[in-house]
Order: sequence, then structure tokens, then C-alpha cells
Amino acid sequence: SFAANWKHWGPYLSERAWGTVREDYSEHGDAWNYFPHDHARSRAYRWNEDGLAGISDRNQYLCFALTLWNGRDPILKERLFGLTGPEGNHGEDVKEVYFYLDNTPTHSYMKMLYKYPQAAFPYAELVEENRRRGLQDFEYELLDTGVFDEDRYFDVFVEYAKAGPDDILARIRIVNRGPEAAACRVLPTLWFRNTWSWGYPDGPMGDAPGKPRLRAVGEADGVHAIAAQHSTLGPYTLYAEGAKGLLFTENETNQARLFSVANPPPFSKDAFHRYLIQGESSAVNPSQTGTKAAADYPLRLPAGGEATLRLRLVQGENAAPFDDFDAIFAQRQAEADEFYARVQSPKLSDDARAVQRQALAGMLWSKQLYYYDIPQWLNGDPAGPPPPAARKQGRNHDWEHLNNFDVISMPDAWEYPWYATWDLAFHCIPLAMVDID
Repeated sequence: SFAANWKHWGPYLSERAWGTVREDYSEHGDAWNYFPHDHARSRAYRWNEDGLAGISDRNQYLCFALTLWNGRDPILKERLFGLTGPEGNHGEDVKEVYFYLDNTPTHSYMKMLYKYPQAAFPYAELVEENRRRGLQDFEYELLDTGVFDEDRYFDVFVEYAKAGPDDILARIRIVNRGPEAAACRVLPTLWFRNTWSWGYPDGPMGDAPGKPRLRAVGEADGVHAIAAQHSTLGPYTLYAEGAKGLLFTENETNQARLFSVANPPPFSKDAFHRYLIQGESSAVNPSQTGTKAAADYPLRLPAGGEATLRLRLVQGENAAPFDDFDAIFAQRQAEADEFYARVQSPKLSDDARAVQRQALAGMLWSKQLYYYDIPQWLNGDPAGPPPPAARKQGRNHDWEHLNNFDVISMPDAWEYPWYATWDLAFHCIPLAMVDID
């Protein structure tokens, strides 16, 4: 059992779940176009979730990640953007600026940095210019667009520290690096992986009976709380200090937007996008319940100014969730320093130790849940349309013995969010330095 395991929670949320083979139910295996980035905000994933600087339990029943909006982007920043294979002049490629800064083998302390432009994110420009370029040309990167000129961006530092195996503290620090005041809407988001929409009473794996629920449980002393109830995972509570309020919806596909048919549930996965950007007040659930929820932090930071948000996700409840918050972070950071002091060679220079530690952090941040049941994928789900007949002779049709559900070291959590045996073998060498399990 992983119920009392310090690895029960970790960075197991993928950087990209759209455009993957698992989510592809097209006739001829056109994964990029069957589930493009434009669908990701509105369409429920079948196999796994993705998010920005996110975490989940190792079964990915419950997920937590960051959502941002600078007031100019056409969509909320819920996940990293990149080019598909046909769009990039050198194939698929993430087009963002972010850094994994620290991590421990048990994920008792984790830190990363995402750089968020204050101007509208140049989605179309990145696609069009890279598509225009040839194999012999350099790739057109986000920095090339000028969107970071004059330092008009936010540094978004995301840190996690565990008070226990099922007690996770999140500290989000947003810094305005630009020369003028700028707005940033920050929406730390909690949601359940959709296991209920595919026609299995107990979920596709028979391990998640019923539909989980999130609900608001009131506000006290400036702290909003969201209760999460899952039949297998049990009860959790997310505490959000200083949030303006809470938003709720369902992790369900917006059928009307994508397929021009009526939506069975009244609330869909893209509700926060529609509520904030399109001004649809009816997009979110006024009863403050659902399977996806967010704490709302509308910030406006002066030039050089910053804000720090504190949240805590704990199994059960905590009557004083922030009393020991800073002390726990300090303790976990000190333990991380002590751990790396033991495993790194004393012969290394300070610079070399810093480079090695951050490289290992990148490896540890790239541990992802990989879920792929080939027989189910080939045959389709009871509530879904039957897969095309060509699937029986297409990709992976002769792998009916394969059923994957485990946390695996990914070669590239965005560009290549699946595994290969040679990559896993290579990864074992550096990971053995810090985590022989």
C-alpha cells in the first residue's frame, strides 16, 4: 500500500496530455489533430491529466496545478504550450520558458520557476513562423518574439513542502520584473481525473466507484476551504489563504463548443476560461460544488513588486493550516540541503554542485503517471463511440498484453510524454545516485 508512503504525492501530473497516442481515437492515427492544444481546455482527458507546475497522488485521482491569466491572453494559461510535430520545423517542441530548480526523491521539497509574459502570449506567431521555416533554419523560440522585452514578465516560483505523506504545502511567489504595474490573475486549481464518464460504474480500472465531489466548506479568518471526497482516496481539504473567492465547475467535455451538440452537464472543463475571459457568469457553478475548483487571486503588482500565496492540501482537515507553514518549509529546505550534501561529491566546486543538483531536480520533476490499457484502448469504452475498424490493424494493435499504470521517469515530460526502454535504462544511472527505489 502507498497510503503512508512519502512518495504517495509527487510531480506525477504530465506537462502534456493532449496530442498523445493514448488520447487518439482517429481512424488513421492522427494524434496531433484528433486532440489538439485548442481542445485541451474544453475536453476531458481519458487517460491522464496535465497541468502547469502540478502535482497529483500516484494514482492521479486528485490533481493540483497552477492557472494564470495576464488579462491579455486569449486563453487561460493552464498548461505549457508547444508545437505539434507537423507545425515545428524540427518536430514537436515546447515553446515556453521554465526551470526545474529543486526536488528530493520523496518530493518532500520541490521548486520550479515559470516565466509568464505580461503581453499576450504569441500562440499564432509561434505556429506560423516555425511552420514557415525549414529544416536548415533555427527554431523560432518564445524569446525571439520579443514578448520578454524590457523585462515585462512575471517570475512565478512554485514550491511544495510536505508536512507528512498526505499533507502538502504550496507556496506561490509572483514577482513583477517589468517597469510598470501589471495585473496577474492566479488560480491554484484542484480537480479530479475523470474516471466516471466512460461507462464503467467503478471506473475504467474498477478502483473508483461513483463520482467524486469538491465543495466549498466556508471561509474563516481569510482562509477559504475546499473539501474533496473520493471513494478510494478518501477525504482531503484544500486551504487557500487570502483568496478572493472560489470557483467551481465539472471536469467534463464542453460538447457544445467542440462538437456542436448539447452539453449533458451544465458545467464544463473550460468554465473558468469562459467566466474570466468571456465574461460568462453562468459558466461556473453557483452552488460551489463540482469536480474542478480554483481559488481566485486577482493581483496587481507594482514594478518590481511581488506577492506570495499560501495553500495547503491535507488529508482530512487541519484546524490551523498556516500556523506551522513557514517552519515546515524551512525544515524541508534544510533537509534537502543536508541530503544533497551527503550524496554529492565533496570534490565538486560550488558551481558544479549547483548544476548537478538542478539536473537531478529535473529528473525527479519528470516522474509521471503513465496509464495505458491497450485492450481497453483498442476496444473502446462502453459510453464512447466504437473505435474505427482500422484500429485493429493499426498502431499498437499487437500489444494486447500491455497494461501500464505506474509512475515512470519520462524522457521529456512535454515533448515525449511516454517511455522507451532505452531511455528508462539511461535514466536509471543518474536516478540511482539519489533514489535507488
